[in-house]
Amino acid sequence: MTMDATRKKRFIAGASCPQCQAMDSIMLFTEQGVEVMECVECGHQQRRAEAPAEKRAGAGQVIGVFNPD
Repeated sequence: MTMDATRKKRFIAGASCPQCQAMDSIMLFTEQGVEVMECVECGHQQRRAEAPAEKRAGAGQVIGVFNPD
């Protein structure tokens, strides 16, 4: 596990590591646009890419239908 002092890290209270089950050991940070969850106890990491823009914006979803009478 390499720690870069310039990364903004935040700890998630009450979260437990899916691998070692250590409580309050999960930190989140972003690395090259990818959200990374890392356990400070065992070093386990999970990565999640940012959602595509169309999913964030709700593209393709109908909000309402305008019927001019």
